[in-house]
Amino acid sequence: MTAPADSPAPGVGRLHPARPTRRRAALVYNPIKVNAKELRTLVKKHSAAAGWGEPAFFETTVEDLGADVARKALAEGADAVLVAGGDGTVRAVSEAMNGSGVPMTIVPSGTGNLLARNLNLPLDSAAKMVRATFDGDVHPVDIGIVRITRANGSAEERAFVVMSGVGLDAAMIANTSAQLKKTVGWVAYVDGAARSLPFAKPFRAMYQLDGHRLHSTKAQSVLFANCGSLPAGISLVPDASIMDGKLDVCIIKPAGMFGWARVWRRIWWENSVMRRSRAGQRALARRPEDASVRYLRGVTVEVATNPPQALQLDGDEFGEATRVRCRIVEGGLLTVVPKGHTMHGI
Repeated sequence: MTAPADSPAPGVGRLHPARPTRRRAALVYNPIKVNAKELRTLVKKHSAAAGWGEPAFFETTVEDLGADVARKALAEGADAVLVAGGDGTVRAVSEAMNGSGVPMTIVPSGTGNLLARNLNLPLDSAAKMVRATFDGDVHPVDIGIVRITRANGSAEERAFVVMSGVGLDAAMIANTSAQLKKTVGWVAYVDGAARSLPFAKPFRAMYQLDGHRLHSTKAQSVLFANCGSLPAGISLVPDASIMDGKLDVCIIKPAGMFGWARVWRRIWWENSVMRRSRAGQRALARRPEDASVRYLRGVTVEVATNPPQALQLDGDEFGEATRVRCRIVEGGLLTVVPKGHTMHGI
């Protein structure tokens, strides 16, 4: 596996220097989301074809979504880690691999495939991504770190690779039926939204972006984006890039009878349709900014809420928080893509 010619630093994009022993891959997978037998056979086949040693296999569990077994794989000397499961599995494994210098291959599985979508990876072929582990390219991408403070004063740090948020978006995820999600995929979130909207109340949020003064607002959701695309072509945070070293913040605060209609128009019609054409971009440039959706950008942001708000990380609920501090680790994660895969615009 080699890096593209424009790799930002010598050696960063190359999988491994020469070693006296055979290299070895590790597969971390959610046995509920994948066909374990077929996937293990596929990894063995491509490992052998590349001259690598026998791969190691690690299953996730309800207690360990992937972080602990990924750390075990790294401790045992894995030269590359493949992850197959839902967005929660990818998030957990990414958390463990942050700063490790070991490349991670995403084998698309599960419902949303959010990180794979934002990297424009092939979603319909596990074989392409497994093969890329051994002959593809490696690119450094950013990863988000969230310090979560609970109402009782306890704190913990977690990672996210796509998007985290407090408020209505997290409540919507908490109200989404797991069985419905399993049956119809990401469309189940529509049901979660329908359950959450009637009870949605704006909350007071104090927020501060690095180097800026403290602000106060009432909002329905505050989102922190490392990248901004969702399924069905929805561009929630259109300027977010997973390779710019920046954190994009989206504050959703609809006002008045037609507030949610304006939010939907901004996210769906303006962000996801009009911005895709030059004519649409010119038309948007002439419009006054809509206060119902506000975008900010920095490296770190801290938000305190009253009362405590539901929190989500990459589509998984993480309880309630009174304060969250998000930061971006630039290039903290090495991701594998098929050889020649373009990263332009990501």
